[in-house]
Amino acid sequence: MTSLRSYWWLILLGCGACSLPLAAQNTDSFTPMALDDGFGHMDISAPAVPPEQIIKQFAAKESEFQDALNHYTYRRFARVQTLDDDNKVDGEWYEVDDVIFDPTGRRTEKVVFAPGSTLQRVMMSPSDLQDISHGYPFVLTTEDIAQYDVKYVGRQKVDEVDCYVFSVSPKLIEKKKRYFDGRIWVDSTDLQIVVTNGRMVPDDTRKGSEDLHPPFMTWRQQVDGHYWFPVYTKGEGILHFSGGSGYMAQDVHIRDTVKYTDYKRFGSTSTIIYNGQTVPGSNQQPTTPPKK
Repeated sequence: MTSLRSYWWLILLGCGACSLPLAAQNTDSFTPMALDDGFGHMDISAPAVPPEQIIKQFAAKESEFQDALNHYTYRRFARVQTLDDDNKVDGEWYEVDDVIFDPTGRRTEKVVFAPGSTLQRVMMSPSDLQDISHGYPFVLTTEDIAQYDVKYVGRQKVDEVDCYVFSVSPKLIEKKKRYFDGRIWVDSTDLQIVVTNGRMVPDDTRKGSEDLHPPFMTWRQQVDGHYWFPVYTKGEGILHFSGGSGYMAQDVHIRDTVKYTDYKRFGSTSTIIYNGQTVPGSNQQPTTPPKK
């Protein structure tokens, strides 16, 4: 979920945090924790429908979903924690936001609750906040799919939902942009993403200036009987900060959780059109995300 920048070396110098540009990804900058998908047997035989056709169809459905999501309000609970060698929390950043519409109808985020951060070994960076808002609830639309290499992996069940599995990686990383790198599970019937497992990239890996990000998983569930909305994200890893020349290196165990609740369609007279038909009232049929 969130990406964090170490400022231990800045504390030693007695100076404040500074904003630094991103550098290329370095997969040696973190140690993933137990974030394997755990979904069991993977059928790697060729699908009945050509993968290119499946990709085109699910990207179109993801575009429909993104348009629908843009008309919903919801509440987001985001938590970033550091853990000590005994796996106990020794620092935390926590924020509750309402994603709503202002009086002019413009989509905005309103902070509902934000106690002071107790993080000491790392600090929140702009890319952390960007990942929380846009990266973890990853959507792969027709408009965005050209930026990625998408390859068919196989078929696998998530709970009782039969899914196509694809690997997704950015073709080219542009400066000041964030990308998803990992795997997605796509409902073989609704052709929408139901699980995302990977990382947001790139990391800044320059010594003393690292802006590093743990791997994460995001689960969706059906909120209105048709569209799969993000409901839970968990990220965890040990990030390796070099500390810079002459300064102390450190490893920081990070745990991120994000919960998305209270989805409501904005506007009492609005309707959702899905495959040419009006969507009826909410009919929640969730997959089961893991307990916190």
